[in-house]
Amino acid sequence: MDLAEALPLGELAAAFAALPVFPLFDTAYFIISVLYLKYEPGAVEMSRKSPFASWLCAMLHCFGSYILADLLLGEAPIGYFSHNSSIILATAVWYLMFFCPMNLFYKCVSFLPVKLVFVAMKEVVRVRKIVAGVHHAHHLYHHGWFVMMATGWVKGSGVALMSNFEQLLRGVWKPETNEILHMSFPTKASLYGTVLFTLQQTHWLPISEANLIFFFSMFMIVCKVFMTATHSHASPFAPLENLICPVLFGSVSSGHPGHHHDHHGASHEVSHPPPPPPPAKSKEELNEGTRKRKAKKAE
Repeated sequence: MDLAEALPLGELAAAFAALPVFPLFDTAYFIISVLYLKYEPGAVEMSRKSPFASWLCAMLHCFGSYILADLLLGEAPIGYFSHNSSIILATAVWYLMFFCPMNLFYKCVSFLPVKLVFVAMKEVVRVRKIVAGVHHAHHLYHHGWFVMMATGWVKGSGVALMSNFEQLLRGVWKPETNEILHMSFPTKASLYGTVLFTLQQTHWLPISEANLIFFFSMFMIVCKVFMTATHSHASPFAPLENLICPVLFGSVSSGHPGHHHDHHGASHEVSHPPPPPPPAKSKEELNEGTRKRKAKKAE
């Protein structure tokens, strides 16, 4: 039985799940993706010095998730570039973002109320991509739960997971920004979302797909719009993770007592050093026997 059947949201959720994402929602997705590229240091200069490299980076921001998912499933990573309409649309967004006269396009889409609308629309596309990834993997591997989760995850956050490769195209190497080591909210949300959609696809979660798409999309929209409006980087999952992770995996501070003990031991040794030689080094140089005796005391 569907947990949401009792709520008067069935028709709304079904209509929402049936909304086509091309071209309106895809355009918003491309705009926000290329806008974030323009925020990167040196991106504007690169667009003038090497427009082709800038275009490649923009295509990775727009289609990196498809490329990574195809690589995972053993399909041609360039296959999505056969969608001419999507490539042309993303290219037009890139050109307007970087080369529009007087920077008018950038000023319009970066205006906060307009930007929040595009951010909300982008999250709708993100959830659809997670669902499409789970469906695609389920079609190829009917009982491969982890394949479904991996494919849905990279479909939802593949751009972030490929960020180091995209940085190389811009001539930047920052391995410390690895998305696996420091997951952003969209990456974590995509991971949790793909677990939910995998459970739903394998009939372990008693909710219809349309309702799950609707509720998870609303969650993503609210979180991302709020974080963008307040310029916040705090994850909504942090309070729950702070409660669960120390129980399941131990806390970082649990390794500190021994570490502190070593420091305390070292400081204890330092706090009782051997008596230092007198400051008058000239006398030591003149009197060899005195210098040797003081060295022996120090030992």
